[in-house]
Amino acid sequence: MQRMWGTAHISGGNAAYVEELYESYLRDPNTVPEEWRDYFSRLPQVADSQSADVPHSVIRDNFLLLARNKSRKQPVGAGAVSSEHEKKQVLVLRLISAYRVRGHQNADIDPLGIMGREVVPDLALEHHGLSSADLNTDFQTGSLFIGKEEASLGEIVQLLQRTYCGSVGAEFMHIVDTQQRRWFQQRLESVQSSPAIGVDAKHHLLERLTAAEGLEKYLGTKYPGTKRFGLEGGESLIPMLDELIQRAGTYGAREIVIGMAHRGRLNVLVNILGKNPSELFEEFEGKKIAENGSGDVKYHQGFSSNVMTPGGEVHLALAFNPSHLEIVSPVVEGSVRARQDRRSDSKRHSVVPISLHGDAAFAGQGVVMETFQLSQTRAYGTGGTVHIVVNNQVGFTTSRPDDARSTEYCTDVAKIVGAPILHVNGDDPEAVVFATKLAMDYRMEFKQDIVIDLVCYRRRGHNEADEPSGTQPMMYQKIKEQKTTRTLYAESLLAESVLTELQDKKLVDDYRNALESGLHVAKSLVKEPNKELYVDWAPYLGHEWTARHDTRVALGILQELGQKVCDTPEGFVAQRQVGKILDDRRKMAAGALPINWGMAETLAYGSLLKEGHAIRITGQDVGRGTFSHRHAVLHNQKDGSTWVPLAHLAEGQPQLQIYDSVLSEEAVLAFEYGYSTTMPNALVIWEAQFGDFANGAQVVIDQFIASGEHKWGRLCGLTMLLPHGYEGQGPEHSSARLERFLQLCAEHNIQVCVPTTPAQVFHMLRRQVLRPLRKPLVAFTPKSLLRHKLAISSLEELADGSFQTLIPEIDAHEMAEVTRLVMCSGKVYYDLLEKRRTESLDHVAIIRIEQLYPFPQEDLDELIANYPNLTSIVWCQEEPMNQGAWYCSQHHMHRAIAQHSNKQLQLQYAGREASAAPACGYMSIHVEQQQKLVADALGLN
Repeated sequence: MQRMWGTAHISGGNAAYVEELYESYLRDPNTVPEEWRDYFSRLPQVADSQSADVPHSVIRDNFLLLARNKSRKQPVGAGAVSSEHEKKQVLVLRLISAYRVRGHQNADIDPLGIMGREVVPDLALEHHGLSSADLNTDFQTGSLFIGKEEASLGEIVQLLQRTYCGSVGAEFMHIVDTQQRRWFQQRLESVQSSPAIGVDAKHHLLERLTAAEGLEKYLGTKYPGTKRFGLEGGESLIPMLDELIQRAGTYGAREIVIGMAHRGRLNVLVNILGKNPSELFEEFEGKKIAENGSGDVKYHQGFSSNVMTPGGEVHLALAFNPSHLEIVSPVVEGSVRARQDRRSDSKRHSVVPISLHGDAAFAGQGVVMETFQLSQTRAYGTGGTVHIVVNNQVGFTTSRPDDARSTEYCTDVAKIVGAPILHVNGDDPEAVVFATKLAMDYRMEFKQDIVIDLVCYRRRGHNEADEPSGTQPMMYQKIKEQKTTRTLYAESLLAESVLTELQDKKLVDDYRNALESGLHVAKSLVKEPNKELYVDWAPYLGHEWTARHDTRVALGILQELGQKVCDTPEGFVAQRQVGKILDDRRKMAAGALPINWGMAETLAYGSLLKEGHAIRITGQDVGRGTFSHRHAVLHNQKDGSTWVPLAHLAEGQPQLQIYDSVLSEEAVLAFEYGYSTTMPNALVIWEAQFGDFANGAQVVIDQFIASGEHKWGRLCGLTMLLPHGYEGQGPEHSSARLERFLQLCAEHNIQVCVPTTPAQVFHMLRRQVLRPLRKPLVAFTPKSLLRHKLAISSLEELADGSFQTLIPEIDAHEMAEVTRLVMCSGKVYYDLLEKRRTESLDHVAIIRIEQLYPFPQEDLDELIANYPNLTSIVWCQEEPMNQGAWYCSQHHMHRAIAQHSNKQLQLQYAGREASAAPACGYMSIHVEQQQKLVADALGLN
């Protein structure tokens, strides 16, 4: 049994051991030996029990015990810890731990000095049973990186103060991994969070601040009162981004994707990405820059360029974004993952994401938490993101912390994944650069997320037309007196005699002259970039919607693929029902059974892989399929291992990714949008567990999927599979809200399809990749039809068919005998078909509109004209009248009817009554409604 070593013989190494024991004791007393546990429990406590309880005590739960030091050979009992000095030695180690845990709460991180900071009792000597009388006493330094094994308490406290309570407040002790905690301790304590930098580095830093301030001043003078969401007060962001990019380049990064909201965006575009200032000025003057589409305001625009770093050329991509602030973050992650996949960068080293946030949005918007939860998952990991919070200390007009959040810092949400957080004073540019280097080094070393909280301020209002003192009078009194970051730094360099006033003035003049001359002002911009770093979208430009593509697959290839997608390794034991599905699929491949939905979908994926197209499918249940139809990922009943037959079709086949996602819609769909905008040759699919769950990602659908091409010229081939159908499952499991997507349809922006046969889904999925057109596909997929006896296809329909935007009547009818034509989409077709056959209604023809947008107008016009004796024409839907396709699509039907020979024809509606909810929650009422709408459509009522 391990015993406690006598502290009378504590060496530097054993002091570190005792310190680690104490950290472990804080985490869980039962993890330390009984003798030490008993000793720690008897350490003196302060009288005030409230102050003795550390508010961030939850952090303590994350400490892990390092390997214990075994260097001492003479174990003694707990009673040996007796002398006053021996007891104080342990108290000193506890003080060191307190500074590492809570020093950031006393750090000088607010340029304005208005941040409310509570007294931290843990940092007082008295809290640990020490006093000023002990300051000259030498103690072992333990794991403190002070350069010697012993130091006076005064020296120890001074180092701790400089390291943890200066311009950088570091939160890292909540990290579970001991190696990472020790890494931070070494990097911070060895230089006391303030390393010396050379004269050239100081001059470069001042030049970057000059650029940041110079652009804002120039714009403010030239376009006064015009919205620009300027960076005044946060100018240190420019040297920070500059350092991040250059440092990533030294590690061998080849691409960096940046996401940010509007604050400081124009400054970043000009001073970091190298946008020509003259182009920006033209935008301020209202010049149209997009040949087609609506365009967007200048502070939503994306940009890309190449810059030179010590490690070579690096491609920068600034993502386009709407005003929905944090929603761009998961889009960036998706783009990064696609770029890494394109480079076969499994180590996540060559492409780095940088996300910029506002303080209020970072704390307030749920997609931030969702994006953090993606960070280390198999499906969405990108090897760590450097997050920068541009902390203006005010959100629009909200500055009270107890109104803006429920935590001490706006960055506390990052702790859910154990991300370290570096709070840094924006008016100390050298500290900013130090924190920046630390952040990129950590990301590259450990492939984890890290947050830099750039504490600054907003010199103007939310925008330049706002008057901020109306809501923040005290803050803005302070801001009016505050010298700019550049001024403060220039004064410090002048005082150090490393800068002359002439040099200072020349920096300002040179930058302004460059702006007025229309020159690029980003110093590292590559004028003739390496095009190989770009994503090539040229093959997908300029194609017409009407362009058709051959989606057929030779019958023999389908049969071969059909057998391969059922293969499992020797000894693999599939679950009984899954084994039956595989057996049936083998029969389908042989032609002994008709093709069902799951098999058709699987063959679509297999054939695309065979033809060289990568596939990515994510969603909450995509491996199995929510309704147990897909089973693309098989689970061995013996050992729980998995097998994906589609991933083993041939040697060297394209990448296949099938991942069950985290329980998120917003961040996951945004991620897949970002992925698809960067991987044009792949089939990228997001499937909702139930179609209406896409409600949780409506901002992604509205601001990116439906309008991204129109606003920004960004092509996207993302496919959304949304299970939809009325089976009496209640309001939240019936409708995928078809009407919402149709309302968003205009100018050929998206495709909205409702396939009803396995052959249709086969050709629809293949068409999405093989046709060079790149438009989002929103597919309303079935639930009960997955196994419906009539929803089947033959192998020949897969081999020889194509996607039909409209399916005409399938039963043999004399067209002249048809007097009633029923149009519909989706599952209700089979209810209508079975009822018509049962009632022998030969005068009724039923047609399916499988693509509601772009609407197959010419096909419908021609089809209706083929029925010369129509007396009634009906649109039937399961959805309530105010939902579904009725309101958004009836004008297309009216147009077709208007061309019919019977000018008296009127379009009739058969469906549920208008309703505030998508469906009822009672099975008896559902059945009654369904029977009625079918009867109404067929003219039986």
